[in-house]
Amino acid sequence: MPEVEPALGTTPLLLIAVAAVGLLLVLIMKFRVHAFVALVLVSLLTALATRIPVGDVVTTLLSGFGTTLASVALLVGLGAMIGKLLEVTGGAQVLADTLINRFGERRAPLALGVASLLFGFPIFFDAGFVVFLPIIFSVARRFGGSVLTYALPAAGAFAVMHAFVPPHPGPVGAGDILGADIGLLVLTGLVVGLPTWYVAAYLYGKWAGQRFHVPVPAGVAGSTAPDGDGSGAGGVATAVDRKAPPRFSTVLALLLLPLVLILLNTGFTTLATAGAVDEEAGWLQWVTLLGQTPVALLITVLVAMVVLTRERFTRAETETLLNDSLGPVCAIILITGAGGMFGGVLRASGIGTALADSLESIGLPVILAAFVIATCLRVAQGSATVALLTTAGLIAPAVEAADLSRLDVTLVVIAIACGATVLSHVNDSGFWLVGRFLEMDVKTTLRTWTVMETLIGVVGFAIAWLLSLLV
Repeated sequence: MPEVEPALGTTPLLLIAVAAVGLLLVLIMKFRVHAFVALVLVSLLTALATRIPVGDVVTTLLSGFGTTLASVALLVGLGAMIGKLLEVTGGAQVLADTLINRFGERRAPLALGVASLLFGFPIFFDAGFVVFLPIIFSVARRFGGSVLTYALPAAGAFAVMHAFVPPHPGPVGAGDILGADIGLLVLTGLVVGLPTWYVAAYLYGKWAGQRFHVPVPAGVAGSTAPDGDGSGAGGVATAVDRKAPPRFSTVLALLLLPLVLILLNTGFTTLATAGAVDEEAGWLQWVTLLGQTPVALLITVLVAMVVLTRERFTRAETETLLNDSLGPVCAIILITGAGGMFGGVLRASGIGTALADSLESIGLPVILAAFVIATCLRVAQGSATVALLTTAGLIAPAVEAADLSRLDVTLVVIAIACGATVLSHVNDSGFWLVGRFLEMDVKTTLRTWTVMETLIGVVGFAIAWLLSLLV
């Protein structure tokens, strides 16, 4: 990205930042402009308003866009492929059924939540929730009680994984903008996300199930969602129709494989930094390579293609399945790239530095400022992705100026993700997705789903802030 000397002072730059965010909200909320188009337009106008030289404007835009896509597109695309293969072969059903049988009737909500946490590593919130809905409804009919007892722990698990843990686009995009170590971000996301899910989704889901009786929707089909919503098989018959689904051990191994590789890389890199192992050793370089997130996910895709599709699909059908998995994520990838573009403009124009100086002058900790800004953007326009990426772009110079450790940078990413999760309401697509499928009215959805999302954000931020103080 070209180095551009700020042409304006701190106050004008901050006013332009406020105006840019305001314009972004108006375009998305009032005029219903697609988030990708809105982000590109606002990035261009911000670059011009801050007097970045005209000859450098396009270079600045493309630099921010391309840098973000370099990491995001690979991770999101490979993660979507893993999720699709597990879905169409019946892996999700096997995962849930086995855990429910092992946990027992009393712990069925816990089993569904754990299954959703595992399945939620490679698959997006909306697709994962839709795939698990028939399982949730079946379990609710079998054991009785409010469907919320089973649905909220599962939905909360997908929400936590989607917000906190790569390869999901939000944490990957924000992590890239802030220069976070993606492998360490995976570990930090799990450390913060798992207790957050237990308190804010599982325990709250059990309480909400007792307080709000929501029956299982009548006439619900016992299969996955139809093609067209990003979760169907795109015209290819599922493996359940023609061959037994994969074993539980196979599904679990495939879900844990990328995590193990990534965590080995992170662990040995930390040991090398501390001098415990020779960082020049050849074996360490191989472990580091195999544990890089894109390589770990690529290995998992290749293994899944062999293990899951063998004797279930032809090579042509496998190719179709993998191709179908990419369509639903293209818009998300482009929006994430555009968010990186906006962040690049904020850095190059000097707006980010001006904000960093202002935060330092009032003594507001970076991690708290990140949470507050993300919360405001989330409440205003609904999209967690837009809130996450915009906040990361605004806060990046403050993170750089604070000279934070690698762990502290990942905790700032988590704080942003927490702010981008809270207070899901009528301007959030997830609000309507959950409310519609569970056949709840708006008031009940606000009192259940919105409260759970807010708890996830608040509890997650509390844990992240505490870790930043202790570690």
